[in-house]
Amino acid sequence: MEDSIRIWQDGPVYVVQFNRPRKRNAINADTAVLLRDAWLRFEAEDALRVGILAGDDEAFSAGADLTDLDALMHDVLDENGPLGFTRHLVSKPIIAAIAGPCVAGGLEMACWCDMRVADESATFGCLERRFGVPLVNGGTQRLPQIVGLGWALDLILTGRRINVSEALAMGLINRIVPQGKSLDQALALAQQIALFPQVCVRQDRLAVYQGLGQTLQEGLRLEAWRGQITLESGEPQAGARAFQSGRGRGGRFESSEETEPGEK
Repeated sequence: MEDSIRIWQDGPVYVVQFNRPRKRNAINADTAVLLRDAWLRFEAEDALRVGILAGDDEAFSAGADLTDLDALMHDVLDENGPLGFTRHLVSKPIIAAIAGPCVAGGLEMACWCDMRVADESATFGCLERRFGVPLVNGGTQRLPQIVGLGWALDLILTGRRINVSEALAMGLINRIVPQGKSLDQALALAQQIALFPQVCVRQDRLAVYQGLGQTLQEGLRLEAWRGQITLESGEPQAGARAFQSGRGRGGRFESSEETEPGEK
């Protein structure tokens, strides 16, 4: 039997791709375990800098496989979440590459990612509303943080489906790309992020997430603490030397990481 996910790398970019096309990439209990293990590996390997979560050109994911609902909901209180990974906070950026339906738990998985690149065929919605299946993979928490309370409640309570134009207007997605190009564009974006000094990328990102729900003063203290970690890493000093040597000026996106003699 073919694996229900595919995992591959493009240099420092790590791609986890759903592979259940006959089920519109719906997630059963066995697939949830594979997804959990895949993202734990991503977190553990420092050479992997940016992750991508993708479907295929026909569907991102229809969410939970309702033919395996009992097995999935057996883990509703588990620290991993029913879909295997949606209660984890990893330390590195992750991009969703979306085509076709991104609905129900599929939308929750996309919201787990930091950024969402969608092609023109993508649609979004909390379609589990019609079946009485609860949002238990982060949707009630992450969706309001992404689009605001009003839009989140609109989607959650009505279960309506929206297209990419409305999704972009409400801030649910970051990019619209031509049909069939979501993974290509996500890969290009991931490679760009992977070029940057990684301690700074990860600490700034974590400061954003860990500051959610804090008071402004608590958030500022957290930001300062995360910034200090970056300062102590030596990355800003290396970046300053790179700037003085003329690299990265004029808006050019290039790595300021210093290499050892003989490295390229």
